[in-house]
Amino acid sequence: MLKPDYPLRTARLVLRPFEPTDLDDFYAYRSRPDVYRYLYGEAVDREKAAELLAKRMAETELTEEGQGISLAAYWPEAGRVVGDVVLKSLSAQDRQGEIGYGFNPEFGGKGLATEASARMLRLGFEELGLHRIVAECDPRNEPSWRLMERLGMRREAHFRQNEIFKGEWGDLYVYAMLEGECRRAQA
Repeated sequence: MLKPDYPLRTARLVLRPFEPTDLDDFYAYRSRPDVYRYLYGEAVDREKAAELLAKRMAETELTEEGQGISLAAYWPEAGRVVGDVVLKSLSAQDRQGEIGYGFNPEFGGKGLATEASARMLRLGFEELGLHRIVAECDPRNEPSWRLMERLGMRREAHFRQNEIFKGEWGDLYVYAMLEGECRRAQA
């Protein structure tokens, strides 16, 4: 289905497959409890970070439905991987996908996550030919849903108490964008 011509570039970032030498940068944010506050799972120790990194290193192409591409967001100005972005194929027949992101709070407030996520939307629409891309977050994670809104995504759903999340009932926001909406947002 899709194997991008790496690296992908934005104005400030290089989006590329993860490399073994990214472990220190990856661990720097994946070990933080505040990064996992609204994510499934918990902050990881260095050994688990290495296992997760190895999994991410293998996610470089989409060959079938359900797979994802995971890319390191490398910021040359800092000389570091500052986060990661994901594009998943949800349905080949219906041309549906999903984006996700995780960034080191040390680099927050600079628009890097928005820049990287916008590039993943373009990858999904322009190179994969998707019709619709979604993103989800916990409503308490205001920076995440504000990012989705900056991208031009629209909130389609607010599922109330739809699952037990970290021991309590959790809500879920679902945002989406259609291919034509992305074109208009870029114009």
